[in-house]
Amino acid sequence: MQDKGLLIVISGPSGVGKGTVIKQFIDDPELKLAFSVSMTTRKKREGEVEGVNYYYVSREEFEKTRDEGGLLEWTEFVGNYYGTPLAAVERLRNEGKNVLLEIEVDGCQQVKKKVPDALTIFIVPPSVKELENRIRGRKTEAEEIVQQRLAKATKELEKTNQYRYVVCNDDIDLAADIIRVIIRHHMEKDF
Repeated sequence: MQDKGLLIVISGPSGVGKGTVIKQFIDDPELKLAFSVSMTTRKKREGEVEGVNYYYVSREEFEKTRDEGGLLEWTEFVGNYYGTPLAAVERLRNEGKNVLLEIEVDGCQQVKKKVPDALTIFIVPPSVKELENRIRGRKTEAEEIVQQRLAKATKELEKTNQYRYVVCNDDIDLAADIIRVIIRHHMEKDF
């Protein structure tokens, strides 16, 4: 039985459905999951909630937190910062919760340097064309941003070998079930 909770990193390109897959198992009481809420300087999208989707902060506040060593990982993308507050993650893990981070590939590399035993999972789309359809289907961003996200996705898909597990999101329920099994397996291991 584990004392300190696992640190679980889930990554994947924008539009792959990370959030949708995670919603399928985040409330499973057997998994003892706590979702790590990231900090960002990005503007809030319609329907997003402060402290649930992100902590929305100014660039100055983000940079101060980063410079004081208060982030487990951080990145900048399309002019906005994104990062994981370290204190909250450690508090939750020390309470025996398995902390789930939904972060970018670069962030995962930073986490692996600080927490080598982090459980890393990369979600891939069934095809690049399907990924493009999903990104365009959101209709939340200008064409320039869509193109940047697609270019970034292509680079990220080349780094799947840096993850312990790769799960295809062709079927949301199946992808969620596979991730559930992976987490349960690691909960039962003696570290």
